[in-house]
Amino acid sequence: MSFFHLLLSLAISIALVSAFSPADHHLIDCGTTASTVLDHDHRPFTGDGSSTTLSSTKSLSLKNSNPDPNLSPIYHTARVFTKPSHYKFKIQEKGTHLVRIHFYKFDFMNIGTTCHDQFHVSANGYVLLHNYSVSKGNPRIKDFLITADEDELVIRFIPVDQTSFAFVNAIEVISAPKDLIDNFKYVSFDHNMRYAYESVYRVSVGGVKVTPFNDSLWRNWVPDDEFLKLGDGSVESYKKIHFDGRINYRVGGASREVGPDNMYNSARLIFGVNDSVPKVNMTWVFPVKKGFSYIVRLHFCDIASISIGLIYFNVYINGNLVYENLDLSTLTNYMLASPFYADFVVDSEKFSDVIRVDIGPSKSSMPHAVDGMLNGVEIWKMSNSMSSLDGEVCVGQLESKSQSGGQMSRLLSLTAAVCLLAIAFLVMRRKAVAKGLAGWSRVPVDVSEIDLKSSYPKSAGVSV
Repeated sequence: MSFFHLLLSLAISIALVSAFSPADHHLIDCGTTASTVLDHDHRPFTGDGSSTTLSSTKSLSLKNSNPDPNLSPIYHTARVFTKPSHYKFKIQEKGTHLVRIHFYKFDFMNIGTTCHDQFHVSANGYVLLHNYSVSKGNPRIKDFLITADEDELVIRFIPVDQTSFAFVNAIEVISAPKDLIDNFKYVSFDHNMRYAYESVYRVSVGGVKVTPFNDSLWRNWVPDDEFLKLGDGSVESYKKIHFDGRINYRVGGASREVGPDNMYNSARLIFGVNDSVPKVNMTWVFPVKKGFSYIVRLHFCDIASISIGLIYFNVYINGNLVYENLDLSTLTNYMLASPFYADFVVDSEKFSDVIRVDIGPSKSSMPHAVDGMLNGVEIWKMSNSMSSLDGEVCVGQLESKSQSGGQMSRLLSLTAAVCLLAIAFLVMRRKAVAKGLAGWSRVPVDVSEIDLKSSYPKSAGVSV
């Protein structure tokens, strides 16, 4: 290799590693004054005891006396609140932010045997968690997308009552990449509403777990095995595949921030057997909470075809045909191993308690070719008409529920009542709008206007 090619290769590698540099990147290790550098991705977390972000009327910093050496050091300490408290983050770039909150419950000393963890979490007017508690075991990580229209993003922790406490181990607040949420702006049941989102599932289909070390947004992607629904004889018709080549990210397609290489380089696929197209679908079932609408993002990357123009299949969500004869060749500008994703909306009033995804052959599928493929699935919960991601409750009610007696409680109850009246009006408006909506829709709804994440955008509504 010549010196020029070596420099070029090095420049490309550096560009790929450093492509995402968020304007806001707050990393807080709670319950300590020390800074913590993670072993797996080398990110520095600042202790909240030495940070100006924390505002607390009464809190304790606790350290695990017997930490699990296999766990990240951010889970070795915790901040415990016995009164409503908050973290306030300065925002340099207004817009949507990724808010990631870490919880790990170890033996909390000095709290009292009669106290228990049960609390609410809110951020910038949205209810993120309601009556939340954490069982001992593995860490829990909650990912949200929150709009920050002001110069600050405030995350508030509220114990449910005087016998309960709230706690947190670490917080991340990161500017969201624009292409990660491009299509979310098309989702609207009521044009006067702004939505928050919670990541419910992030699944690598056909692959192994993807850890933050291999993801430019420091996400976890779990294998799809527990969600896969196996039918009689279907195992012979589809299989896992792994790709060792280069994933061809391109302008107009999915970026590394949308999905990492280690998710796109694996897949499950349907492949023809005995010179015929199999009459079988691949099916995944995801339990979800009723009363909310969801965005379903499906990731595709043709890592299996030997040539372009050979793969055609159908996509179904909850039994509805949402994409017929999906042709990855045209959608990726006739490039193999090039990622593409499509978003779909599932309305809260149009499903039970699961979201089902099916991939299957279409009328254009061919023998001796790939007749269905899926690389990844993401499901995002949308905030409801009360700006809540957890229950029929608004932010005003959280504070009033944590108080007991006194004038402050009555004042907050009045505030909550006003909030309920306003929300009731929004609920009525939303239901009126929802009656005219299908139970599922592609985002954006009008397929003729925009081919999602194709190389040929037909609308200024999609940035490429």
